[in-house]
Amino acid sequence: MASSKIILGAIFVASFYLSASFAFPGHHEGAYPVGNSLSPDYYKFTCPQADEIVVSILKKAIAKEQRIAASLLRLLFHDCFVQGCDASVLLDDTEEVVSEKNAIPNKNSIRGFEVIDEIKTALEEACPHTVSCADTIALAARASTVLSGGPYWELPLGRRDSKTANMKLANKNLPPPNATLHRLIKFFQRQGLDKVDLVALSGTVLDYWHIFNVQDKPLT
Repeated sequence: MASSKIILGAIFVASFYLSASFAFPGHHEGAYPVGNSLSPDYYKFTCPQADEIVVSILKKAIAKEQRIAASLLRLLFHDCFVQGCDASVLLDDTEEVVSEKNAIPNKNSIRGFEVIDEIKTALEEACPHTVSCADTIALAARASTVLSGGPYWELPLGRRDSKTANMKLANKNLPPPNATLHRLIKFFQRQGLDKVDLVALSGTVLDYWHIFNVQDKPLT
């Protein structure tokens, strides 16, 4: 019971700051062009069932493995710290792309890609070429929080998907697991985040890591 209360408290704080800090997309051209502003009603007419689809898949995923909720929240964190919230973290290596997955803070660490793939496949079947991968990650992070007992927040939608990744920026902007407190503060300041944001986001990952003995690296 005590462990559950710790988890819910950490998720509540982190999700609040995620909703405030990661509301806006990166400025990169992608396959899903949108206007200059985001809106919670962006898919109201083109894919009104989008959130319902995300939630239905995540219910099964979290029932199968509870820690996937924390991993998906963390995936949004790692996506947004590089180029903005543009799904660049999903891109694999190609002749033109050097994947962010191979960055030091990400390699053999971030997870949940198969769940995002499953959600995106379902969204494409229901609403072809409509919901961006960037919005899929954001919707998954919110749904994971709510399904874990955390708060629901109004999520602006309409992000662009990046066609490029930036491993160099991932190594620069994402705090490594051995970062000192001073360095962590600097990493977060680059994103316009303060010490309260640092404690909220880092604390959530640490709580899950200790309670479920996960392999995800703490502090990132």
